[in-house]
Amino acid sequence: MTAPTQPPATTPGQPSATPDLLYSQDEEDLRSAVRALLADRADAPTVIAATEADTPYDLRLWEALATGIGAAGLLVPEKLGGQGASHREAAVVLEELGRSVAPAPYLTSSVVATETLLALAGDDGPAAALLTELASGARTAVLAVPLATPPAGARAALATLDGTVRGIADAAVADVLLVPTAEGLYAVEATASGVAVEPLVPLDLTRPLATLTLTAATGTLLATPESGATAVARGLLAGAGLLASEQLGIAEWCLTETVRYTRERHQFNRPVGSFQSLKHRMAQLWLEVVSARAAARKAADALATDSPDAPLAVAVAQAYCSGVAVHAAEECVQLHGGIGMTWEHPAHLYLKRAKADSIAYGSAGRHREAVAELVELPAP
Repeated sequence: MTAPTQPPATTPGQPSATPDLLYSQDEEDLRSAVRALLADRADAPTVIAATEADTPYDLRLWEALATGIGAAGLLVPEKLGGQGASHREAAVVLEELGRSVAPAPYLTSSVVATETLLALAGDDGPAAALLTELASGARTAVLAVPLATPPAGARAALATLDGTVRGIADAAVADVLLVPTAEGLYAVEATASGVAVEPLVPLDLTRPLATLTLTAATGTLLATPESGATAVARGLLAGAGLLASEQLGIAEWCLTETVRYTRERHQFNRPVGSFQSLKHRMAQLWLEVVSARAAARKAADALATDSPDAPLAVAVAQAYCSGVAVHAAEECVQLHGGIGMTWEHPAHLYLKRAKADSIAYGSAGRHREAVAELVELPAP
C-alpha cells in the first residue's frame, strides 16, 4: 500500500502512539529509482555471473546506487554531506536490494558502519570526516565484528590492534575497518601496514565474508571503550532492524515469482497454481509476508523516530522476518520443481541469502530471548 503524503512528523524520543507505517510518496519514488537501477544492472543473470567472478561487487553499480541515487548518505545529516533522511528510506533501499539479492555493501557500510559513526560524530573530528566520505560513496567502511554478532552481544574481540576476527561481512572490499578493542574504537585503513584481510567461502556468495588479521596495526582512535561500545551496539541495532527489510524484500520476490511461475506452468492441462494444495501454501505464505512487512516497517519507524521501544521493535522484527524469508525461499525452490534446483535459476541465491541473513546480527532465537527480556510480563 502507498500513502500520498509523508507520515506525520514526530519528535525524537517521543514517537507517535500510532505511527504511520504506510510508504510515503517520497519513499515510493526512491523505491522506483532503486528498482529501475537494479533491474538494469543487477538482473538475475548478472548476479549469478557476479558470484562466479573474482570481484564480488560491481563498482559501477555501487557508484550509481551510492552517488547517483544518493543512497549511501541517506542516514547522514546534510551538514556532513548526506541526504538527511531516515531509517525508513534506508529500509526501502534494503527491500529492493533484498528483492534482487544484488551484491552491494549497503547494509554493512551505509547502515551499520554509518550508524556507529553517527553515535560518535559531532560537527567535526575523525568520525565526522569519515561520515562525509561514506555519504559521498567515495569510500566504504565495515564494523569489524562477526556478522552473527547480535546487538546485545557486542563485545570487543581484541584487546589491542593485534589479533584475528573471523566472519566479517564485506571486509574484503572495505576501505576502512572500524575495529572495537578494549582500548576503544579505532578506524583502521584496510591498506595499512599490519592489516591482512583473507576472503572466506561463504554460503551466500552475494555477501562475501573475510577474516581480518591485525599485526601491531595502527589506526585512528574514534572513541573510548565505553562510548565505543555504545556506538557499536547502536550500529548493530540499526543493522538488525533494517536487515528485516532486506528479508522482507527476499520474501516478497520469492512469493511474487512463485505465483507467476505456478500460473504459467501447466500440468494435466491446467495451471499448477490452480491445485488446491498449492493455493493453500501460497496463501499462507502471503499472510506471513504481510505480517513481516508490518514488523519490518515498525522496526524502521522506531529507529527513525529514536523510539525508546526500538530495541523491542527490532527484536520482534528479526524474530519473525528471519523465518519468513527462509520459508518463502524454500517454497520458491520447491514450487518451481526441477528448475528451482538448477544453478541457472536465481532461486538458490534467495535461499542462500535468506539462510545467511537468518543468523546475521543474531539468530531468531537470540532475538526471541531479547523480546522476553524487554517485555515486562505481569506477575502470576
